[in-house]
Amino acid sequence: MPGQNEGADAHHPGVRREEPRAHHRLPPPAVRPGGSANGTGPGSAAAGTNGTAQAVLDAVADGAARCPTCARPLSGDTHRTADDSPGDRPPEPGPAATEGDDRLLDALRVSEARLRAAFWDAGIGMALIDPEDRIIEVNPAFATLVGRTVGELAQTHIHEIVDPEGMPHRLFPALVDGERDRLRVEKQLKHREGRTVWSKLTVSLIRDAAGGPLYTLALVEDITEQRRLGDRLEYQALHDPLTRLPNRTYFFERLDAACLTADRSTTPPPTPAPAAPAVGDGADGPRVGVCYLDLDGFAAINETLGHHIGDQLLIAVATRLRRGFSAHGGRLVARMGGDEFAVLVTDSRGSDQLTDLAARILEALERPFDVAGHRLVVTASVGVVERSVRETTPTDLVKDADATLYWSKADGRARWTLYDPDRGAHQLTRQLLATALRPALERGEFTIEYQPLVGLADGTVHGAEALVRWRHPRYGTLSPDRFIPLAEESGAIVPLGKWVLEESCRQARRWLTEFPETETFVSVNLAARQIWDSDVVADVAQALESTGLPARLLQLEITESALLGPGGRPLQALQALADMGVRIAIDDFGTGYSNLAYLSRLPVHVLKLDGTFIEGFRDPSPTGARAELPGSGARRSDADEQIVGAMVQLAHTLGLTVTAEGIESAAQAERLRLTGCDTAQGWYFARPGEAELVAAILRDNRDSRDGHDGRDNPGGRGGRDSR
Repeated sequence: MPGQNEGADAHHPGVRREEPRAHHRLPPPAVRPGGSANGTGPGSAAAGTNGTAQAVLDAVADGAARCPTCARPLSGDTHRTADDSPGDRPPEPGPAATEGDDRLLDALRVSEARLRAAFWDAGIGMALIDPEDRIIEVNPAFATLVGRTVGELAQTHIHEIVDPEGMPHRLFPALVDGERDRLRVEKQLKHREGRTVWSKLTVSLIRDAAGGPLYTLALVEDITEQRRLGDRLEYQALHDPLTRLPNRTYFFERLDAACLTADRSTTPPPTPAPAAPAVGDGADGPRVGVCYLDLDGFAAINETLGHHIGDQLLIAVATRLRRGFSAHGGRLVARMGGDEFAVLVTDSRGSDQLTDLAARILEALERPFDVAGHRLVVTASVGVVERSVRETTPTDLVKDADATLYWSKADGRARWTLYDPDRGAHQLTRQLLATALRPALERGEFTIEYQPLVGLADGTVHGAEALVRWRHPRYGTLSPDRFIPLAEESGAIVPLGKWVLEESCRQARRWLTEFPETETFVSVNLAARQIWDSDVVADVAQALESTGLPARLLQLEITESALLGPGGRPLQALQALADMGVRIAIDDFGTGYSNLAYLSRLPVHVLKLDGTFIEGFRDPSPTGARAELPGSGARRSDADEQIVGAMVQLAHTLGLTVTAEGIESAAQAERLRLTGCDTAQGWYFARPGEAELVAAILRDNRDSRDGHDGRDNPGGRGGRDSR
């Protein structure tokens, strides 16, 4: 083996100054001093020094050496050996040449000592490795890193210490080919005690004079604590601190990975030979499913027993879910936030598997929980989504699962609900409409149609109900039942209702100007939220003042449930409106609280019967002729007639008038007239239409009173009135 100093000489900057960046050319290094006591062994310092000097002198003879201090080329004329014969050896060197050799040797000794000290005392591990991957020499820091001594590591194969698994195949060839100066990887070292030491390994290739690989220099830095800290931080980033379950981030990482398994290319692969599909794969590729669940009534537990009990309950629920449903390799139980959990199935075999899983989750959670001395019984609502990964994205899957969860709650809780694309499309449409409500009002997309309110005794028009329509640029004309609930939920009903009120009063004023003798009133629906979220009394007063409409020609309709609900504000507002002279009507009477004793104290002028009470009036036969008819239809018709008659009598006793909705035939109109009902509206009289429709009927009525036979029957035939 070469002398020990030759390896150190190679590190002197003067030796490789002119070499390419990736081609370090050095003589073979030696092991750490370990020769005989007299210093004559192959590993002794003396042998190393003499070997270095001899190598340098040989280099000088070839004219290839430079001074390590000044980098001056050294001439071969300075070289002389003791064995040269007088005839063969060159002329004797002069005093100057001998002095140069001594300076060169001194500089080399100093350089080697400096580099040897740096190698031996370095704080990070260093190792020289031969082309056969055996260790030539290591420093104490490297030996300490793996729990061994320097002497034990000499001639040890490097793979006994560094795990070869996972090493990129092209990195070392890239070093040999000069494509890289060095390579850096994180590798596991094998400690003598059996534990793993994580290290950052930097490898540089040292070349010989011909440019071939000579040996490698490895720098090893212990990063075990950094890795442990990184693992802890990663765990904290991907797990819920309360329940120790994977969190939402971890859930999406697993879901992303599952979705990436599908080949989303548009070109189908060649058809293989028939074979049984793998688990979780169908004709359309891998499938994925999610059971998204939420605890029912969890907020009440927090409010009554305290958040610390709620936290303990969440831990107990998480433990039961983890033990019962995460043992399968293709499942992941995660806490999504609050009291929401999710079970991800990355190898789904179809919706039946997911719904069965949801049923078992509900069954598992129904068993009581013993938490801090409390025996708690909870239920959960579960939304289930299952589909091919080719047909979805992680975001869409979770969005649909979340929507399905709330369908389950809306359907009664303590149940699972499978995602329905049609219901999802309806929900999407609702959301789009809710978002577009306020901008549509600003763009003027709303319009008002009017349906006449006809007196049953004389057949004349007494007023008209204002029905708002949305001329949607995409969905066409939308009736109020499509967007009024959305407007109430979002609060857009306040500006929309104010606009309808002003436009309706303005139109009623036009009718009054053209037909002053009829005094046709306009009836406007008033949402309960308009009373709560705005000063409806001030809004009405402003609308009447700006349009010049008398208060007696404005009728406001409010539902019975909103009017008789808790709180006194609606009653106070309606009393103020009634004091102004505005007519107040209870809409859909008979479907709300039906507190008849309370009715006498309300500032109400009109009762509008709900259309369900009018269905029994479709039979044209009078009551006497119907008495002998058997069957439930006849009994219901009799009951409806008795109920309507009783409500009409009650209203008249209280000084109220009665309006019936949904009149579709002359027989219905006649039978309602016989009960004493005052006014009615429906397709039999006229369908909702532009304001000119009401004006045309009013002109016909005026012409009829003046003796002209120009009155056309405004009635129609067809389906039920749709507001």
